[in-house]
Parts: sequence; structure tokens; C-alpha cells
Amino acid sequence: MESQLTILLPVAAVWLAAGVVADGLPRLRNTRMLRRRTGWLLVLAVTGVALTAAVLGGGLFSTGATPVDRAAAGLTLAAGPALVATVCSVRRIRRLWAGAGAFASAPATPSPHGLRAAAAHPLVGLPLQVTALATVPALIAAAGADLGAEPGVTGPAITVGALAVVAIGVRHALRHNRFAERARPVAAPSTRTAGALHV
Repeated sequence: MESQLTILLPVAAVWLAAGVVADGLPRLRNTRMLRRRTGWLLVLAVTGVALTAAVLGGGLFSTGATPVDRAAAGLTLAAGPALVATVCSVRRIRRLWAGAGAFASAPATPSPHGLRAAAAHPLVGLPLQVTALATVPALIAAAGADLGAEPGVTGPAITVGALAVVAIGVRHALRHNRFAERARPVAAPSTRTAGALHV
């Protein structure tokens, strides 16, 4: 059990750190700090994907009940969110990092609402945080607690996990919409003078 937990802990820690960094990106008001944190997030996301793929791949090639095989079995729940993070989040984080880099010549520039809206997009933080959440059952099982053995615990645990995912998604969507509305250009009032109404 200890060796299995040793394999899973770094994976869960990287995904948790990525989720925390992603959650704080829209609050950054300085472009230089936004670029720096986005760079950290890109490294964490790529590391999380690599570690998850390494554990899952090791489980495919291992035989018997080895620690790697048990760790891979525990991470099957996190494979889906990790795939979404690979396809969607990493690409958006890289684009956000490049967009913040456009202000490198003026590092004291406040972060535009457009960049903060991109940082608050649900596909940036949600897959990372859901993947971190999906590693929790594997950690609990590796610690010695078998939730699947008690039918009275499995149902509520699944319900709580699903509600947590929905709550995280709604929070990201609301925050993204708020920043996106601020990023829209204000419509210029018409310069035409009001004329007489013709019937």
C-alpha cells in the first residue's frame, strides 16, 4: 500500500497545484504576473499529463498486482479529465501565455479584461480541477480505506463528487461571463442629431 501511495501522491499533488494556480489566474491584475503564473500552470499541466500517462502506461505493461498496476487501476477515473486537459486546457493555457507575452515590453500594464476572461474560461481550470478531484478516490484506496466495499458510502460519495464538479463548472462559467462582458467594447453613441419625426 505504501509504494502505491508513493506513486499516486506526486500525481495528485501536481494536479492539485495546477488547479489552485488556474483558479487564481483571473484575479491577477498585472500582466507580468499573469504571464509568469500562466507559465507555471503550463509546466504543471504538462507534468500532470506526463505523470498520469506514465502511471497508466506502466499499468498496461505490468503483470500481476504490482504497485504500478494498482496505482494505474486507481487512476482510471482520472484518465478522462486528464485527456480533456491534454486536448483543451494545455492549448488554451499556451495561447494565454503567448497573449500575456505581447505585453512583455510594458510589464507594469494592468491585465486586460480580455486576457482575464480567457484565464477564467471553464476549459482552462475545470479539467485540471476535476482531474485533481478524480485522484482522491485512488488516494483513499491507497491509504487502506475501501469505499467500494460499503454500499452505503459509494452512492453518497458519487453524488458529492458530481455536485462538486457541477459547482466548479458553474463558478467558472459565471466568472468567465463577468470578465467577458467587461471586455466588450462600449458601443459609441450615434453622432447624428435627432431630426423631426415623420409619420
